[in-house]
Amino acid sequence: MNDNITHISSEYDGVMSLSALEEEVISCRRCARLVEFREKVAQKKRRSYRDWDYWGKPVPGYGSAKGKLLILGLAPAAHGGNRTGRVFTGDRSADFLFKCLHHVGLANQPNSDHREDGLILTSYITAAVKCVPPGDKPTMEERRNCANFLSKEFDMLNNLKVVLGLGKIGFEACLHHVRRSYELKMKDFPFKHGVGYDLPNGIRLYGAYHPSPRNVNTGRISFKMMVKFLQQLKKEI
Repeated sequence: MNDNITHISSEYDGVMSLSALEEEVISCRRCARLVEFREKVAQKKRRSYRDWDYWGKPVPGYGSAKGKLLILGLAPAAHGGNRTGRVFTGDRSADFLFKCLHHVGLANQPNSDHREDGLILTSYITAAVKCVPPGDKPTMEERRNCANFLSKEFDMLNNLKVVLGLGKIGFEACLHHVRRSYELKMKDFPFKHGVGYDLPNGIRLYGAYHPSPRNVNTGRISFKMMVKFLQQLKKEI
């Protein structure tokens, strides 16, 4: 594995480094349904990517261990993260998101294409579920199985101030993490785009519409809207 890839970091001085956690994530085969599906997708490639050697494994988080902002999505896309091996990489959602991140200075380039494309983030980005689920719908058991990985990521981001949940499941995954240590009622934190909540662990959680092609094409979220929102978050961190 390339030691220059920016999602591998040894800056954390605790029990486990992000690089060690990455290896643990990649080797996971706990959810039989997800293992079968991710490997099936990697074999039955989309025609436009037939020359790609698909990743076909769990997709770890990516970015800076010193990041103050955590961007938290649902899961890798079948022909995005499951193909490239990096979350929010190689699909239209990534195209939209990274144009916005670059525009506000949170990424060094406006594209996220593959694991060695030179992308550098000042924040950290990950998914609640590390494997692509059929129909983009993980089961509750699958979400619980991955929750330990996410909690370890939270524990390693010592400078974390703000979490941005892209979509309801990403948003709720943060709440579930906090509920491990604090009493929290989910109904007191309804998911709404652009609305933030102060959590008992000192982190501020925001929800945002997922930058899916459907949401972008219907105008539910636009480049202007997301840039304005990210600029607000950048000021907070």
